[in-house]
Amino acid sequence: MDKMPKWADLALIPAINLIIAFAISALVILAIGEDPVRAIQVMVSGALGSAYGWGYTLYYATNFIFTGLAVAVAFHASQFNIGGEGQATLGGLGVAIVCLALPWPHWTLALLAASLGAALFGAAWAAIPAWLQARRGSHIVITTIMFNFIGASLLNYMLVNVMRPVGSMDPATARFPAGAKLPSLHDIPGLGGVFSRSVPANVTLFVALAACWLVWLLIWRTRLGYQIRAYGKSESAARYAGISPFRIIMVSMLISGALAGMMAINNVMGEAERLVLNAVEGAGFIGIAVALMGRNHPVGVLLAAILFGFLYQGGAELALETSIPRELITVIQALVILFTGALDNMVRRPVERLFIATAKEAK
Repeated sequence: MDKMPKWADLALIPAINLIIAFAISALVILAIGEDPVRAIQVMVSGALGSAYGWGYTLYYATNFIFTGLAVAVAFHASQFNIGGEGQATLGGLGVAIVCLALPWPHWTLALLAASLGAALFGAAWAAIPAWLQARRGSHIVITTIMFNFIGASLLNYMLVNVMRPVGSMDPATARFPAGAKLPSLHDIPGLGGVFSRSVPANVTLFVALAACWLVWLLIWRTRLGYQIRAYGKSESAARYAGISPFRIIMVSMLISGALAGMMAINNVMGEAERLVLNAVEGAGFIGIAVALMGRNHPVGVLLAAILFGFLYQGGAELALETSIPRELITVIQALVILFTGALDNMVRRPVERLFIATAKEAK
């Protein structure tokens, strides 16, 4: 064995990274004079100890699944899409336009149309940086970051000057019609006795799970997915094999932008039931950490999204029940990102050497 097994790369190393991140977080909590054991108990109880907590955890996780998948698809094509925040913002605009356009007779029709609107607007916002990268050589990281700010400004203009109801002072659209209201998990037969009506988790969770499956099919079971992965591994080899770099960059970024845009189904249509400023709330950036921690695999993205959903909901409960500031959760998130991303090799190399040495001794 000249390298460690795949299960260690996909599960063991992320687990070690998490343990280190939480251990350092415990030291930070001790440093501010609080009890880390009590903090963990509050977070676990608040995020996982009740149907109410699970409802919010799954709501946040749904957002992160979409943005994590968006980053993962682009990453397989060697494109680092930092623009999930802006693409999700424009996806919300697409959802609002669709939902306000008609008096929808049933939520299923509204969901299909809103999904298409979110995907189209998100993909359109990713298309410009993708074209600049493919044709002009503009760095995708720089252009997508810039488009995050442009998207936020565009949404601000649309809400204040175009879509705000007459006489309203709130920079937000009107409430969506009743036919566009998505069922919460409480309204689904079989789950009504588990989840309370007050939680925002809704049927978009199942759309996100379907997206995980479709991304897996795309990347590992289709010709296009093979071409995306081949280009991501070696551009020169892909060119030699007749794969068009322009096509791969454009297609992968369009899919990535569409996935990020579809996050708006959950937070705009499913939870707020109208479009408001800052509806994305940083989920586009969290998607980067989710994809890194999930090793850009849909199953890993799903698990990492649940973890970050736990951190979000657990952090909110922590701020309510203890004197630990809410900002500490941002510190924990940053530590998770640090160890799963920037310092990944700090854990990976010694673990890999350990497996190789063990295999040689066994021989």
